[in-house]
Amino acid sequence: MSVWWLLPLVVGFSFFLTAALRRYALARSMMDVPNERSSHSVPTPRGGGVAIVITFLFSLVFLCWTGWIDMAFFIGAFGTGAIVAVIGFMDDHGHIAARWRLLGHFVAGGWALFWLGGLPELEAAGVALHLGWIGGAFALFYLVWMLNLYNFMDGIDGIASVEAVCACLGVCILYGVSGHQALIWAPLFMAAAVAGFLIWNFPPAKIFMGDAGSGFLGIMLGVFSLQAANVDSRLFWVWIILLGVFIVDATFTLLRRLARGDKVYEAHRSHAYQYASRQYGRHLPVTMTVLLINMLWLLPIAFSVIRFNVDGVLATIVAYVPLLVMALKYHAGELEPKVISAKH
Repeated sequence: MSVWWLLPLVVGFSFFLTAALRRYALARSMMDVPNERSSHSVPTPRGGGVAIVITFLFSLVFLCWTGWIDMAFFIGAFGTGAIVAVIGFMDDHGHIAARWRLLGHFVAGGWALFWLGGLPELEAAGVALHLGWIGGAFALFYLVWMLNLYNFMDGIDGIASVEAVCACLGVCILYGVSGHQALIWAPLFMAAAVAGFLIWNFPPAKIFMGDAGSGFLGIMLGVFSLQAANVDSRLFWVWIILLGVFIVDATFTLLRRLARGDKVYEAHRSHAYQYASRQYGRHLPVTMTVLLINMLWLLPIAFSVIRFNVDGVLATIVAYVPLLVMALKYHAGELEPKVISAKH
């Protein structure tokens, strides 16, 4: 049974559901009001990422029912996504203490790993790594970090949506090139679900994603990468490369703030992409630059891992060095001048 015909319906369903959520947010005054930590200047409805969650989870049900994804992956992905989305939805509508959010994130990650079978054997620098329970612990922290870094990086119009669409469509191409077409369906339907929302979220955004959507995307992309690694370890490095913009900016910023002794769970706007958006005075140039980096730099490097069997670790280093230079250029993790002056 072909499911290609369903993709336009998924995009349309996500689009109209986002519109409905926007009307609901406006009616209930669920607005993201700008403050000193915001990267936007106009009050904007929030919570639109719920459209991505609902659309994709319905898609998973259909894909499992028609046999395009296996039951273990369905149970793991559906349960993990639902847990994270509920936590994010509750936090969007009130406040959940950071420790309880984090506990929920680890539970969700553990659920996914149970059904995926943990971290598979990975090949790094030509060496096969059998990490056992250490690998399982690493995979759990990896999933939780992917969830949170995506939340951190969802700070300007369209950037999180564009990153997800680029990564998912890019990896679908590489799944096809590597002969692993069976893996295509989940990321392809995720791209379609995000595309419907992106129409509303593209700069200037008419609605924001919210924690329910950003956390859901982060952990689901992590789940996709571990699913792929179980089939071909090269595909794990492909995902790490394709998500390089978010991984480098978020990780470098976090390490810099940790070294300075900041409370890393507190809101801030010291990511490189946030500094860049303020420098250029608009979100659109930054979001479009992320798209171009993904398609013109990261995708070709990921392609080399699959087509020319370039070592995944080496390819990741090559991909990340310019991203790290850009993070430094745009002051990732540095205190804003006004914050510095306030301390003196």
